[in-house]
This record gives sequence, C-alpha cells and structure tokens, in this order.
Amino acid sequence: MARSKPGSAGIWLEAARPRTLPVAVAPVLIGSVMAAADDRFAWAAGVLALLGALAIQIGTNLHNDYADHARGADTADRVGPRRAAQAGLLQPAELRRGVAVVFGAAAVLAAFAAVIGGWPILVVAAASVAAGLGYTGGRRPLGYLGFGDLLAFLFFGPVATAATYYLHARALPAEAIAAGVGPGLMAAAILTVNNLRDIDTDRAAGKRTLAVRLGARFARAEYLGCIVGAAAAPTVLAFAAGRWAGALPLMTIVAAGPWMLIVMRPSRPVDLNHALAGTARTMLIHALLFCIGWSIA
Repeated sequence: MARSKPGSAGIWLEAARPRTLPVAVAPVLIGSVMAAADDRFAWAAGVLALLGALAIQIGTNLHNDYADHARGADTADRVGPRRAAQAGLLQPAELRRGVAVVFGAAAVLAAFAAVIGGWPILVVAAASVAAGLGYTGGRRPLGYLGFGDLLAFLFFGPVATAATYYLHARALPAEAIAAGVGPGLMAAAILTVNNLRDIDTDRAAGKRTLAVRLGARFARAEYLGCIVGAAAAPTVLAFAAGRWAGALPLMTIVAAGPWMLIVMRPSRPVDLNHALAGTARTMLIHALLFCIGWSIA
C-alpha cells in the first residue's frame, strides 16, 4: 500500500476508515427499502439519511483517532490499522478541526432532513453526534467503560432504521424498529473483533471494553452470538409479517463463516484485522439480503 504524505487527502481518507462505513450504510438501506415496500419511499429522504449517517460515522472515526491518541490508548504497540494521530500523519489540532467540519456537515444535513421529518430527526441527529463524541471523549468516555457494544447496537441498529423509515414516511411502525436488530448486532460484532484484537493495549491504557472486562473467551462468544442473532432476528420478523422471502438474511451465517473461523480461535492480530474488515462487508451483505427478501416477499 502506497504511503500518503502527512496531511494529504489520502491520509484524511484513511483516517475516515472507509472499511467501517458499511455500519452507517446498512441500516439506512434497510429503513429505505422498508419504506419503499410500503409505498412511502422518497429520494430526498433516502439521500439525506445516507449522507447524514456517513457524516456522523466519519466524524466519530476522526474523533476516536484524536481522543484515543490523547488518552494513550493508541501507542506504537497497537496492532490494528495505523491511526493518523499516533502515526504523526495528522496533528491533533487538525483532527479536531476535521471533527468540527464533518459534524457541522451532519448538522446541516439534519436541518434539511428536519424540513421533511420534523423535530424528531433533529433529536436523533443530536443524540447520534453526542454518542459519537461520548464514545471516546469527555471525562468518562462510554467506550472506556464497556458501553461501546450497546452504543453500536442501538445507533447502528434500531435507531438508524427507525429514523430512516420515519424520515421517509412520517410514521413509525414497530417493524421498522425491529428491523434494526440485525444491523445493530452486526455493528456490535464488528466492534467486538476490534476490541478482541486490541485487548492487551486497551487493558494497558485503562480502556475497559467488554473484552477487557470479561476476557477473550467472552468476546468470542459475543461475536458468535451477534452473528447468529443478526441472521435469526430478521427471519423471525419476516415470518411474523408473512414475508417468507425475508428469511434470506439466514445466509449471513454463510457469508460470515470465514471470519467466524478466525475469531473463534486464538488468531494473530493481522488475521483479526481481516476478520474486522470482512465482518463489515458481511454487514452490508446482511442488509442487501434483508432488502431483497423484504422487497420480493
């Protein structure tokens, strides 16, 4: 991989962590397709939801890069993909400005979306930004207290699918909330791989993730439970709704098979890096399977 110059566009792209962006895209796809199935789809709503979700995710990634470096969680011993601040590729002040710009863009997008969806959209956007900042920022970062998995599940799952559907339809059926369980569990699985890989450096830095608190064996069981749950939850929802083709997300287990083999046994950090990226791709596959099944049922 070619090395970009410090501060270059390539470094900013790397700091945005494009491999993690499926976690923002997947729930928006699901919410939009559910709205389309109910004849409530609107292009403006779909585009604003997607751009807003991406902006919040990228802003969160940039802030995590800055905050983890400031707290000493990212050191030369870190075994994951390089971080811009720790590697000296972006200065902390540059990252802070980047966070402000990206979250500012998210705020503008939320304002436009509120014209369509009203004040609830502003509440969801504000809560999402607060969660992104609070994950590694503040006096008591939630990610350092072991709440990262729950935040990932909620904001990349039920919150995102429900908000997307609501933006399209100005209504919120229970199905739109329940549909978020699958992507939420996939997002938690991605974070679990990350925390399993970083368990030693996180422990040394005082970052008390669930993997640190409960151990690698628990993290592996959590990952397996998230994948199986993500496959099963939309299938239960589809059967309850009488949409039999909605069982397609069961194929998520097959798509995640190679990554489960890596995560479920002691593996090198480089292999866990592959599993993390692969699980993110599987989350997108999971969403596409849901969308196909929900559309043709």
